[in-house]
Amino acid sequence: MRRVMFLMRKELIELGQNPRLLPVVLVAPVLQLVVLGYAATTDVKNVPVVVADADRSAESRALTERFERSRYFSITAVVTTTDQIREYLDENRAWLALAIPTGFERAVRDGGPAVVQIVADGSDASSTTIALGYAQSLVASYSQDLAAARLASAGRRGGAISAEVRIWFNPRLESKDFMVPGVLALLLMVITSVLTAMAIVGEKELGTYEQLSVTPLRRWEIIVGKLLPYALIGMVDVFLVVGLAVFWFEVPLRGSLALLFLLSLVYLLNTLGIGLFVSTISSTQQQAMLTTAFFFVVPMLYLSGFIFPIENMPAVIQPLSYCIPLTYYLVIVRGIFLKGLGLATLWPQALGLLAMGLTILTLATLRAQKRQA
Repeated sequence: MRRVMFLMRKELIELGQNPRLLPVVLVAPVLQLVVLGYAATTDVKNVPVVVADADRSAESRALTERFERSRYFSITAVVTTTDQIREYLDENRAWLALAIPTGFERAVRDGGPAVVQIVADGSDASSTTIALGYAQSLVASYSQDLAAARLASAGRRGGAISAEVRIWFNPRLESKDFMVPGVLALLLMVITSVLTAMAIVGEKELGTYEQLSVTPLRRWEIIVGKLLPYALIGMVDVFLVVGLAVFWFEVPLRGSLALLFLLSLVYLLNTLGIGLFVSTISSTQQQAMLTTAFFFVVPMLYLSGFIFPIENMPAVIQPLSYCIPLTYYLVIVRGIFLKGLGLATLWPQALGLLAMGLTILTLATLRAQKRQA
């Protein structure tokens, strides 16, 4: 073990002497989290809305003001006829159009059905669906307020049934609370796997890796000594990114920080094993970087549930998702952050991550030893 520590010290000294690498290792994860933390969001705000108000009444203006006061919508124009809506949607000056028909105020005051129409640009289906949900909720709220006012003025209580909705774990439904922990998992995978693969291949290109092979160091000692410094870098990145998530993005950390670090170490077995495996099939650093990106990072990004729910994928694709380490770590990191889960709940994911990590690392080590033999 003493020889492994000496090799680790050598690796850390080399890392410290590389002025270009340290910013990539320490600064890049922070910058990427800041950018992705704001960019990777499913929330929609300030949705541009054009209002076709054919009624031009106090009630129609009150409904329009509801949209204007909401942080989700921004009124770009108020027109008179629905024929004028199309140009706003065609030119992307509005995502939604609210059409208020003639006689809207009379229908409201008479207590009859008052119908408004919401027209949406469906070219961005995901954002439009969310915006439509906001709009429908706002109109429903306005309708409930009118009904309550009408009943109060009549001097009698209403008998309407209402549903009391409670949302656990993310009461404000802020997508950053869901996405930022996922970005931690993604950054940790990219940084450690790519750096490990490129560092080992780089030494092969320089010929220093072969020099280590003729020293008294055993094969496994060389591999462990090469991997441990990048595991240390990965844990430093975890510390930086978790601090940024909690104190900058204000994502609640409801679970155990110690458990998060422990299971992050288990996750690193997988990412370091992937980096080591890539180094055995790559001849140059450029090839190592491209192989890691296209054959590991991108498929994991799409199949792990980071962007798309696994349950929404075709049944034939879903089994592939459970062969990906990122899938298990996403459940772990989001469970610890948002739900405060402990090992008693997360043990299946932790066990799967450990088994997968040991398998990947063992196979990569055997392949590396075979190539050196």
